Amino acid sequence: MSQKVTQSAQLQCDKGTKLSELKVSSQDFSTFEDKFIATENDAKPNENIFPFGNCKAKYNQSCTPQTQKWEKTTQNDEINNQKIVLETSECLCKTGGKITIINKGHNGKTEAG
Repeated sequence: MSQKVTQSAQLQCDKGTKLSELKVSSQDFSTFEDKFIATENDAKPNENIFPFGNCKAKYNQSCTPQTQKWEKTTQNDEINNQKIVLETSECLCKTGGKITIINKGHNGKTEAG
């Protein structure tokens, strides 16, 4: 079963040249290992998802994320009516990139819900 993603998860864009870190701003009360759990609303460019270096889809110009929304989130588990981002979730960029999670942001091997 896929695990939830928390603040400081490492993100990778298949069109970017550098990694980025997720910042959770959609909620400030539900945590795992003392880090806020990410929800589908944590997809705002330059607030939650930051540039990935240079963008290969834009001829190596500086990355300016144009993120849409997180896909492949939880089906039934929610925080504040927002689906939870999982380590298998993806976020598409209007420039053509696909953002994936390469580190879920916590060390937990299992979660207690």
